[in-house]
Amino acid sequence: MPCTIQTTPIKDLLVIEPKVFPDSRGWFYESYKASDYQKAGIVEIFVQDNHSLSCRGTLRGLHFQTAPHAQGKLVRVTRGCIWDVAIDLRHNSATFGQWHGLELSAENRLVFWIPAGFAHGFISLEDDTELQYKCTAEYCAAADAGLHWNSPLLNIPWPDLGLPPLLSPKDEQLPPFDPSSVYFKDFA
Repeated sequence: MPCTIQTTPIKDLLVIEPKVFPDSRGWFYESYKASDYQKAGIVEIFVQDNHSLSCRGTLRGLHFQTAPHAQGKLVRVTRGCIWDVAIDLRHNSATFGQWHGLELSAENRLVFWIPAGFAHGFISLEDDTELQYKCTAEYCAAADAGLHWNSPLLNIPWPDLGLPPLLSPKDEQLPPFDPSSVYFKDFA
């Protein structure tokens, strides 16, 4: 397998480190190979690719889609650096309401597997940061949902960049995490 799979404290949330083949011309690596990911337990079919560009301090999230349109995401950074977070919203999970964060960058080439049933968000640590991710479900406006990035019950220690996060008007208005929300009841 030309990658290393790292588990996290949250079941099913994985970090993938691809094997990079450098030489005098530069480097090469397989950014996605279905058979290797299937061996790691990622058997979902990806139906949509997304690509975003963010300036330093941009905070996007915490986003998810409700069932039956919930999305799994395979996230990587191709330029710059982010601090990425996934929150377990699977109501019957032993880690419901817990989060895991890590730095993804063009330099470390890590890939973050976030299964359906998680909220996702990130803050860009550098200007001109590009994030690319594969999704297991297409975007559905009627299923679009999210949580406020600074929800007290989640207590996520976002990196302090010395400036307030740059948020979309939509993200500024997202509700705080509420464990009793009906949104989470359908996540397995």
